[in-house]
Parts: sequence; C-alpha cells; structure tokens
Amino acid sequence: MKLNRIVALLAAVAFSPALFAGEGVIADAMKKFHKGETAPCKKVASGEASASELSAILKSYQDMAKETPAKGTSSSWKEKCDALIAAVTALKSGNKAATSDYKKAVNCKACHDVHKGK
Repeated sequence: MKLNRIVALLAAVAFSPALFAGEGVIADAMKKFHKGETAPCKKVASGEASASELSAILKSYQDMAKETPAKGTSSSWKEKCDALIAAVTALKSGNKAATSDYKKAVNCKACHDVHKGK
C-alpha cells in the first residue's frame, strides 16, 4: 500500500503540466522580482537597482529564457526574454540609458497576453 502511494505521488509530480511548461521557474521569477510596490523590477526601471540586484534579476531572466511558457510560440518567448536580458546586461555595464529599454521590455501585459496560462 505504501509503495502504491509513493508511485502515485511520483507519477503526479513527473506528469505535472507546470513542470513541462516551466511555470515553476517563471512563476518564481514573477513573484520574486515583479510583484508588489517594492518589486526589484521597479528599482531596475527607475535606475536605482544595486549591482547585486541587477545580477539577481539577470540570472532570473536567463533561467526563465531556458523554460517553455504555458502558451505562445518559442520565438516570441525568446524575443521577450532576450530583450529583458539585453537591457539588464546593459544596465549592469553602466549604460544608464538602458533603463528605457528595460521599461519597454518589462511590459507585463504584452508578455502575459501571449504566454501566461490560466
């Protein structure tokens, strides 16, 4: 009986749509960097993010880019992630003008309309 429960649990986890859709990594990034009034993405957009904050958000975007969104095309996903990565990379290298590129790239609605499930 115990073995049956373990097998059932493993099967449920292994075949979870969220695992295949990259929703865990993507959702975690959204919660950590994009939610709330003091979200790190707001500091990035205002040019006030520290080097460590820029590094953390860049790593998160790079991880997101490796995932598959809940819906939409992979080319659209790549384009949107690449724009975020390029803007944050430019900001990390000291290009303050890249804040406008970041503000354009971090358009939540444009990404959610095309890629967010549910």
